[in-house]
Amino acid sequence: MSTGPSGHVARSANHPHFKIRGVTREVTWGGTSFRTFLRTVDGVRINSVYNPAAAERVIGKGISRPPSHDLVFVIAHGFTGNADRPHVRRVARAFARHGAVVTFSFRGHGASGGRSTLGDREVLDLAAAVSWAREPGHPRVATVGFSMGGSVVLRHAALGGEGNGGGGGGSSAGASASAGAGGPDAVVSVSGPARWFYRGTAPMRRVHWPATRPSGRLVGRYGLRTRIHHRDRDPVPLSPVEAVPRIAPTPLLVVHGDRDGYFPLDHPRMPAAAAGEHGELWVEPGMGHAESAAPDGLLHRIGDWAVARAG
Repeated sequence: MSTGPSGHVARSANHPHFKIRGVTREVTWGGTSFRTFLRTVDGVRINSVYNPAAAERVIGKGISRPPSHDLVFVIAHGFTGNADRPHVRRVARAFARHGAVVTFSFRGHGASGGRSTLGDREVLDLAAAVSWAREPGHPRVATVGFSMGGSVVLRHAALGGEGNGGGGGGSSAGASASAGAGGPDAVVSVSGPARWFYRGTAPMRRVHWPATRPSGRLVGRYGLRTRIHHRDRDPVPLSPVEAVPRIAPTPLLVVHGDRDGYFPLDHPRMPAAAAGEHGELWVEPGMGHAESAAPDGLLHRIGDWAVARAG
């Protein structure tokens, strides 16, 4: 079992090799989808899937548009999701019409190792996925997060894409890291929270139950395939809205449904305001929460936005 750095391939099927920074990695140049395990800087194995860009996207009668072959989307799912959930696969198929796609399961979710920290150390998982996504030769990266993943993409971008676990004894997952080349070229947060510990809606109170009680964590483990860490976040990491000013000048898109039952509209409005001229806010009429509620048309609009704004 490998103990390599962030983004290191721990296990993979047979695929062409190439060298990067003196380390042999397994990647695809032949238009093949494949699955592998990455290892984060704190040693957690992360189940990850690479999908190359589709041949083309049909945008109208007799009209098609080729995808961007220099752009890769890295998708960060919501709490209790994983890379194999049907809604995550649907999102991946939609974005593959615009570029290559990397999906992964956060720690404690699906086939990944570790335990969920509800958006804290998950920034290390995203850092590993973004690092790996660049290796097949994609110079541009757009991170797209849903719900919990929406908060993670904001913090990851604010930290310059670093995932070194520095600052606050590591709990803040890179809070002292300086901006670096690993940062994304565009960021999209869909249905994300603006602040931690929100319990203002009934769905969010239900979300907090498995995270705060032993019986709830048991239900999460066996009923939702989500293993939740029993320790509180200490120190509390940078909140999503506090992270936003540090993202500039990277373009930011905040997307939220006006029928989101988890987070009311003050949640998207706060980060959009904090982003200033570098941010955009789309409030989607009739849309509910996260991946399952995002229609294909919206996903394609997000894809077009990322192709135009990333780098």
